[in-house]
Amino acid sequence: MISRRQFFQSVGGLGVLTASTAAYGFSEPVLRLDVTSYDVRPPRWPADLELNIAVIADLHACDPWMSLDHIDAIVHRANMLKPDIIMLLGDYVAGHHHITRRIPAEEWARVLAGLKAPLGVHAVLGNHDYWDDHIVQQNGQGTTAARRAMEAAGIPVYENDATRLAKNGRPFWLAGLGDQLAYLPARRFRPVRRIGVDDLGATLAKVTDDAPLILLAHEPDVAVHVPSRVSLQLSGHTHGGQVRLLGWSPVVPSRYGNRLAYGHAHFNCDIIVSGGLGCSIMPFRFGVPPEIVLVKVSGSAPVVS
Repeated sequence: MISRRQFFQSVGGLGVLTASTAAYGFSEPVLRLDVTSYDVRPPRWPADLELNIAVIADLHACDPWMSLDHIDAIVHRANMLKPDIIMLLGDYVAGHHHITRRIPAEEWARVLAGLKAPLGVHAVLGNHDYWDDHIVQQNGQGTTAARRAMEAAGIPVYENDATRLAKNGRPFWLAGLGDQLAYLPARRFRPVRRIGVDDLGATLAKVTDDAPLILLAHEPDVAVHVPSRVSLQLSGHTHGGQVRLLGWSPVVPSRYGNRLAYGHAHFNCDIIVSGGLGCSIMPFRFGVPPEIVLVKVSGSAPVVS
């Protein structure tokens, strides 16, 4: 089976695409920005709690493909949507080497600090935020540069943690899962006992009442283990396959393939997988343009007291 890296190397070599198609695919990450909307009604979501969520995933900051100006435009567009809350789903650092400059975390974090919403901006980390930090990789533990920069900019980062929020007096929980692919099992790094830093059980144990619960998880695959207690899972990581043809992605970095490649799916809870904004392996997108996701969550369940 062809790997994601092999697939994008073949795209870069234009082995299967015409020159015009390739030109479109390489320009799409820079020239296009969509807003994709979902209306989700989880079974146990209270009837009197309507929540509008803006989701930003997989920025992969770098010049020239995801410059500070481009990130600033994304921030402006997200703010114009006037969401109640903004969720950042990880992979803020560059995801490939076809760049002219790596943007330091302090720089892109300062731009993201411009995001504004009444219920705040909340973040989790992605695998590239860990992989890019060689000190954390060598030690097998520690706080990443990406997390330090975001917290210094006033953006809380959740790692197996949860917080209780409220809109118009109606409570809900927001939980953020640690990254499931945090540590590279490479020879040059100190061996670690497990690849991920995720702990779903410990995360959900911090939820102490029956108010509805939203889970942020960079990689979507944990959805198969998420209990129905969770109303909605928001994930990124896949980039929608980064190439998508007639609703099908040839290569998906998920063990569940196209079932968790992109869009709205349902396991024990509703899950939305963002197509993200940046690129990994190659600066190329086709059929899955960069997007901000806007999720309207509402329901008809009994009111939570």
